[in-house]
Amino acid sequence: MAILQDILYKVAIRAVSGNTTIEVSDLQIDSRKVSGGNVFIAIKGVATDGHQFIDTAIKKGAVAVIVEQMPPDIHEGVTYIHVQSSASAAGYLAHNFYGQPSEKLKLVGVTGTNGKTTIATLLFKLYTQLGFTCGLLSTVQNHIGDKVVPATHTTPDAVSLNAMLKDMVDAGCTHVFMETSSHAIHQERIAGLRYAGGIFSNITHDHLDYHNTFEEYIKVKKSFFDNLPSDAFAISNADDKRGTVMLQNTSASKYYYSLKTIASFKGKILENGLAGLYMTINEQEVHFRLIGEFNAYNLLAVYGAAVCLGQDKEEVLLALSALTGAEGRFDYIISPKDKIIGIVDYAHTPDALINVLTTI
Repeated sequence: MAILQDILYKVAIRAVSGNTTIEVSDLQIDSRKVSGGNVFIAIKGVATDGHQFIDTAIKKGAVAVIVEQMPPDIHEGVTYIHVQSSASAAGYLAHNFYGQPSEKLKLVGVTGTNGKTTIATLLFKLYTQLGFTCGLLSTVQNHIGDKVVPATHTTPDAVSLNAMLKDMVDAGCTHVFMETSSHAIHQERIAGLRYAGGIFSNITHDHLDYHNTFEEYIKVKKSFFDNLPSDAFAISNADDKRGTVMLQNTSASKYYYSLKTIASFKGKILENGLAGLYMTINEQEVHFRLIGEFNAYNLLAVYGAAVCLGQDKEEVLLALSALTGAEGRFDYIISPKDKIIGIVDYAHTPDALINVLTTI
């Protein structure tokens, strides 16, 4: 339960009709889930417009409605909050309603076309191995400590996301590692969250059915780093053509990782085979169980994030050397009799497929 005016903190409000001192029981973006005392947030989505379901939400007991345009019929006893963006408002409302959970965690966002799942999962496994209680938000599965929660989207909606972050705080989590998709950034699902750091993996042509142009796709990814706070860190792939551009306007501390040029976190592959990767990271030789150049980049990103978060470098490398990757990301088995290799990989972009095939 919360008082409506208390959870409107930082919401860009244009006008208010009704009482903001009322008590509200929950937030909903789906009118079908509304019950008595709820706030219904009418969001204009890709397929449907929540404004069409305002009357339904009120009939089901909504006491307040968040809108981008005031409806023609105003119901007595219902509070209407006219905002610039309902999607952004949902983020801030949820952030406030659930006690600003991201501010009580070290939240690290991972964005890019390929590698998000592996980087986020490796960070979760690494920090768990180091003795921390952590959260993971990924395409494959979500974790609240050792509890597995099924994943439905790369990044959940703002209300579900903040509810899950609160559950992580309540479970004693100190760090959360989160895939941050371009859809989530553009749809403002991460509005209101406070990040301790952000990681950029790479960018190739993907999701152009949604973003229309590659330039728009780049712009959306870049906006994630533009909005990081000054006390956060931003890590980017120096070997990607857009790696430097991503951090061009960020206020966060900038770091780069690379296999090809001078960088904060520099790697060099010495051996790459089915036995794993043997490589140097900042001149330290380490053997990893992961395979492929693309995983060398993922490992550099993970190492860099852990160092930026204050972990001991040698402890990080030792723990990383024993880890396996994410499910469905270059999973392979070798038949004992015929030595036939079977590989399962999510590769769904041309670049990801090339990475897998060249590794084979």
